[in-house]
Amino acid sequence: MIAFSVALAIAAWWKSDALPATERLRSELASEPLQTQISKPTFDTTVDGITYTVRPLYEYDLYGLVVSRHDSKTWWDYIHAEWNDNLNATDLCVVWGKDAHSDLTGKFSFSSGQFVCNFQTNSREAFQAFDQAQLSNNHLLTDDPRLAAKLRRVRVGDQIHFSGYLSEYSHNHGFPFKRGTSTTRTDTGNGACETVFVTGFDLLRKGGGPWRILLWVALALFCLGVVLWWRLPSRYSK
Repeated sequence: MIAFSVALAIAAWWKSDALPATERLRSELASEPLQTQISKPTFDTTVDGITYTVRPLYEYDLYGLVVSRHDSKTWWDYIHAEWNDNLNATDLCVVWGKDAHSDLTGKFSFSSGQFVCNFQTNSREAFQAFDQAQLSNNHLLTDDPRLAAKLRRVRVGDQIHFSGYLSEYSHNHGFPFKRGTSTTRTDTGNGACETVFVTGFDLLRKGGGPWRILLWVALALFCLGVVLWWRLPSRYSK
């Protein structure tokens, strides 16, 4: 049982972030993000003892498929810690439109760093068909601990909807710090990420299919196997 549970856990972990087939995509993911210029005053908010000044620039509303993610609280993320950037809860790299279709996503690999989303493919045809304007790396800001926890629970393969404000934000805690935002989907490279102060979030459909459930089943079987093994009668020989 222990060997089986370990094998099942490995397989389930490997498959738990699989991207969904096209027929599993919500219809909302076909739409482009909505961006509306606003006149909203700058405001201050405090997270973990640091006071930030947030300057909203546009209302922003996005439906997307998560293809990569980065948790700013992960142990190896040293830059957010050094910059006292506690407002940035997580980064979600998402695609929508034709880029979300499995005939394209299945030919790409995606990964996230502390500030970037990378994608690559060995297929020239897939690369030419991929629309970089239908991918965005989103730095998601919130001063609500419950919302931050929800955002950090998002996994690769999840279909999500969030709304808020494309924003600049800054602090002056020991040193001046400021981060901006992209205001167009067509830019690339440094400064091309969207910085969004999130006011609303919905998990539309979880990814991973049955594999995430099977991962918990495998862990339960492993624990049961260990208990049964310890309860076996001891055998001694001379």
